[in-house]
Amino acid sequence: MLELLAPAGNMEKLKTAFLYGADACYFAGKKYGLRAFSGNFEDDELKQSIEFAHSLNKKAYITVNIIAHNKDFNGMKEYLQYLEKINADAIIVADVGIITIAKQYAPKLKIHVSTQANITNKYSAKFFADLGVDRLILARELSVNEIKEIRDFIPKDIEIEVFVHGAMCISYSGRCLLSNYFTGRDSNCGACVQACRWEYVISEKSRKNEFYEIQEDERGTYILNSKDLCMIEYLDKLKEIGVTSFKIEGRMKSPYYVATVVNAYRRAIDILENSSKEYKCPQELVEELNKASHRRYTTGFYFGSDDKEYTKSSMPVQSCEFIAIVLEDSNNGYALVEMRNRFEVGDNLEILSPKENFNKSIEISEILDEDNNKIKIANLVQQKLKIKTDLKLYKGDILRRKLNNENE
Repeated sequence: MLELLAPAGNMEKLKTAFLYGADACYFAGKKYGLRAFSGNFEDDELKQSIEFAHSLNKKAYITVNIIAHNKDFNGMKEYLQYLEKINADAIIVADVGIITIAKQYAPKLKIHVSTQANITNKYSAKFFADLGVDRLILARELSVNEIKEIRDFIPKDIEIEVFVHGAMCISYSGRCLLSNYFTGRDSNCGACVQACRWEYVISEKSRKNEFYEIQEDERGTYILNSKDLCMIEYLDKLKEIGVTSFKIEGRMKSPYYVATVVNAYRRAIDILENSSKEYKCPQELVEELNKASHRRYTTGFYFGSDDKEYTKSSMPVQSCEFIAIVLEDSNNGYALVEMRNRFEVGDNLEILSPKENFNKSIEISEILDEDNNKIKIANLVQQKLKIKTDLKLYKGDILRRKLNNENE
């Protein structure tokens, strides 16, 4: 059975991912994860999140995927034992030293080898399999054919996980030193500042103090900037070669991003799993992925080098904006919402929902404030409001407005 694996930078994103159809989420504690600025979870929050996942028959994987130095092992044993105690479904690890500690002191923990381990060949894959790990998260730099060769070379009980959507790094599976060099923030310990998105100039060695900007667009130069990965149209190709977990990148993305992307892939996977016909992703779902913030899409390395990885602009685009989230199931013709962006009477809003209202629209005919006074314009962020609606809206549904400024 295929697994849809979603990012969760905090509790709101975790709940959003599960509501919109993720089978599992990956997230980090306050230490040892590779997204130091995503919020992350205190120890008691880790416990609560794992319990919440299990209450839904979902899974929770905890990232412990830093490239560890000696000092990082202070408290490592105790942390891994804690994760074992609170029944984490697996840990995601890149460092062989951490795998060794986990095997010795928390032997019940399942181990998923992180993409940071740069598994790009079948012999590396077999090495980790022989260590007794449970899953390999392969490097993004592999083709479909290379993945199949790895799958055929390792034991059948070792699971294969790959990224299917989200930002890509310009270095091999995130092994980048730009952030360290320019700012002292270690990208391999979770503190990357995405220096590859900055503007750059070039200089000629003999011409001191002469710098030349490389003009690529009106916003500057982004010679290291990668496109975003998108494989929603080719999930069948990954299933055919033995991939069992489809991973979405984005622990630092917004809850709206998580909802949009997870919802699209959930629906696509359900079509793939439940239809006897040849898989063809509906155009509606392809277009859905344009409605959240993204850079131009690529299939990365999966089908060779024809689809170049870099893009000329680092500026993300999106075709819809997040307007409000539904806080309770609608009742008596009104829905309680929390406002996120300005809207007013007369606006036509689209519904993002894991249920039957997906992509239906409502016209805002009446807005009530918290004192039940009618207002024409909602312009206070996170204000709780009631909107009149003939459609049954559900808790967690998102209202969004189409934009006309997407420039693909």
